Parts: sequence; structure tokens; C-alpha cells
Amino acid sequence: MISEALQRARDFEKTHIPLVAEELPKFHVTGGVGWINDPNGFALYQGEYHLFYQYYPYETKWGPMHWGHVKTKDFIHWERIPAALAPDCAFDKDGCFSGGAVEMPDGRHLLMYTGVRTECRENGETETVQTQCIAIGDGVNYEKYAGNPVIGSEAVPEGGSTTDFRDPHIWREDGRYYVVVGNRPADGSGAILLYQSEDAIHWEFVSQLDACRNEYGKMWECPDFFPLDGQHVLLVSPQDMQAIGREFHPGNANVCILGTYDRERHQLLREHIQAIDYGLDFYAPQTLETMDGRRVMIGWMQNWETSGHVPAGQRFMGQMTIPRELTIRNGRLCQNPVRELEGCRGAKAAHQNVLVTGETSLEGVWGRFLDLTVTVRPEEGAELYRWFQIDVARDGERKTSIRFTPADCLICVDRTQSGLSWDMLHVREFPVSAGAESGQLKLQLILDQYSLEIFVNDGEQAASNVIYTPLEAQDICFSCGGAARVDVEQYVLEVD
Repeated sequence: MISEALQRARDFEKTHIPLVAEELPKFHVTGGVGWINDPNGFALYQGEYHLFYQYYPYETKWGPMHWGHVKTKDFIHWERIPAALAPDCAFDKDGCFSGGAVEMPDGRHLLMYTGVRTECRENGETETVQTQCIAIGDGVNYEKYAGNPVIGSEAVPEGGSTTDFRDPHIWREDGRYYVVVGNRPADGSGAILLYQSEDAIHWEFVSQLDACRNEYGKMWECPDFFPLDGQHVLLVSPQDMQAIGREFHPGNANVCILGTYDRERHQLLREHIQAIDYGLDFYAPQTLETMDGRRVMIGWMQNWETSGHVPAGQRFMGQMTIPRELTIRNGRLCQNPVRELEGCRGAKAAHQNVLVTGETSLEGVWGRFLDLTVTVRPEEGAELYRWFQIDVARDGERKTSIRFTPADCLICVDRTQSGLSWDMLHVREFPVSAGAESGQLKLQLILDQYSLEIFVNDGEQAASNVIYTPLEAQDICFSCGGAARVDVEQYVLEVD
């Protein structure tokens, strides 16, 4: 049965999304209208890939959390489905927060999410309580389980927080359901808890899969745990992170832990830790396994510190990254745009062995819907260049810059002049992991209206960034402090 709150959201979508359609990116997921943040329930269901997301349709700011819903067969063309969940029950009256999804053996679609409610104590104080709830449906309509929550406060280990207990990621393995949930243990940092169930209703605590130990932030949100290329990967989004060199930025950050899964103790044995994404805008990623065996990830392309800044007149806020294929190479998590994006390549512009000294523009290289690959190398016989820079979304007043300095192996993304007039985060530097000191570098840039995604050296680093430069700013310019040679290959992206 569809509640009044959910029907209201669906009616609002039906009326308002068509009015906003021309403003939206071509191939990045948005809510269509209103606000979105974390991706939810990114999983295969009956031969299609479903994606839900934290959603407040009525305003371009965070509000009581709903679940919006889209699906795809190719990660490029997304079909919008009516909102799936609204906060309409006692156990989730203050929000249906992040979670996951899985196909049940009988063909039904199970959503698992964090239900949030505020309770008033006898002393007059209020307390936020987070518990894990389920809803079961057919890919369009979902009925919440009457016995929710299925993982309540009593299932939190001793010393753990019932206020910071959220974001279940669920999967099936060897005939059982498993779920990892973020929690704040007694030391005030973050931990990931593992639970198991035979029927997705009755759950038992298994172990603490891994813990922050006050090394990487204070609360680990939005966990994902999966095997990849012979290892296991744990993705988490820490709050209150302190900067660690240029690898991890402060605030709401993102962390990837690679290691070996000890199945007897149900613990992850760490082998390598790195950032997932090095850009200005990335949080709360989720992954799925495709029908052909790839591991694909999507994340929220925004950050909490700047998400309150909505350009005047814009009727949507928040979008997802392009879905990305994950691999492990040389002990690092690597990511590249899904290969399906290549099928959207239209008009091509290519230039080989171009000498760049001052500012250089190249014929046919411009635009805001494009896939651009630039390979940089030093000029033979010349002194190593001091820096190399690409300006995109440029006109006489505005631009976003990507600058590489080989001496310190750093890339700097700077959107200070992108058109945003707020005193907010505009610049981020990050290290290039291998070979950059020689001046060799490969960059792939994906632009889709108001976003710029950068993939370095075939995915060794990725950097996601939102830009709000007016669409009339379409120039692309190359410049160099010294002399460098470049190969440039650009495709206009065409998405029906």
C-alpha cells in the first residue's frame, strides 16, 4: 500500500521533473528535481541495474530523507522510476536513510535502510535512534516490513552508539544474507559491524570487520565490502577526518582499505590504505557486480561543506559520478569510466606530438559534453618543464584549471574562477602515484555540463569535481611553464 507521504512525493515528481529536464546533465544521475545525496541500493535486479538515492524532492536542500529511484541496462541511459520510500512509519518517521538492496531467491527485491527516529527521554532530552529496516517489493513498489526494525538498538555491541549506527550494505553469499553497518564504538571513532541472517529478518551479530582506532576520522559511514582481483576491499566515508599529507583531505573524506578477509574470525587484515577519489566532490560510494563480472562503483558527486551553495534559479542539487569500473593494479585500487561510455563517442578531434610552450588552443578541442584524453611528455633535449596546465570550461572571465608539476608529482585542481561567488573550497592538490617525476602523464577528462571528472594514468587516481561555469564557457586551452609535447584525442559525447 502506498502511503500518503510517498504518493505526495510521486505526484510532485510527476509534475515538476518534466519542467527541469532541460537543465539536467546528459548522462549523470540526478533526482530530476530537488535534492539528492548518497547512492543507495546499487545492485542488479532481474537483469537491470537499479540505483536508489537519498532524496528530498521538494527543495534543493537536505530534508526528511526519501529514496529516489532509477534503473539502467548500460550505466548511461537511466529510466526514472517513482520514488520508492518515504518517512511514513514510526520506525523511520525522521528519515529513510542510506542502505543497500539485494534480489531474494524468490525474485523479490529487498531494500535495507536505516530508519531514523527522535525519541524524548524522561529527563526532557531528545535522542536520535538509528536502526536497520527492510522493505520488499517488485522493482517499483515496496512494502515495509511490519516488524521493523530487523536490526535494532539491542543488536549494537556493548559500547557502540545507537545514534551513529547506519548505512547497511547487504549481499547474499553461500545461501545467507550478510550486511555491514557503520557504527561509532566506545573510543569515539568508527567501526564496521558485520551481521548475518538466514531470512533477512532475523539477524545475528558476527564481528567487528574493521575499526578506525582514531586513525581515519571519527565515524565510518556508508560501508561497502567486496572481493576484487584476489583481495577484499572495504570502502568507507569517514566524518571529522584530519588531513594526512595530501592523500586524505580533512572533513568528510573517503577511504579504501585493501586486504585479506579472515573468514574464521570475520575480520579484514589490512594491506594497503588509500583515498578512493582525490577531487573536491566525492562521498558515499557504492558498488555492484555486473552480469559480466565487472565491479562497478558510483558515488555522490558533491561534498557536505559546499552542498548548501545552490546557484540562483537551479532546481536540482546533487548528482552522481559516472559509474566506474574498479580493478586492483600494483597494489592500488584503480578506476575508469565504464566502457559503455565509449559507445557515446561522436565527433572526434585528434592532434599528435604538439609542442606546447605558452598558451595553445587546438582546432576542434572545446565543449562541455566530451571525453578528452591528453598525454604529456617532456620536449626531447629540453629542460624538464616546471608545470603543465589544462583550462576547461573557459571564456574571457572563467575557467577551471588542472595543473601538473612534475618536480613534486602533484596535480592541482582549481575552480576558483569557475563562476562560483562563494568563499568555499575551490582548490585541491593530490599526488600522482607513479612515474610522474619524469614529466610523463596521461589524463582523461569527462565533462557533462556542470561536472568535471579526471582519471590519471589509466585510473591510478580519479578526481570528481562540480563546476558551475555558464555553459557558454566552452574553450579548452593548454599551457606550459617550459616546453612539453602532447597528444590530444577528444570525442563529443552524444547521449539520447
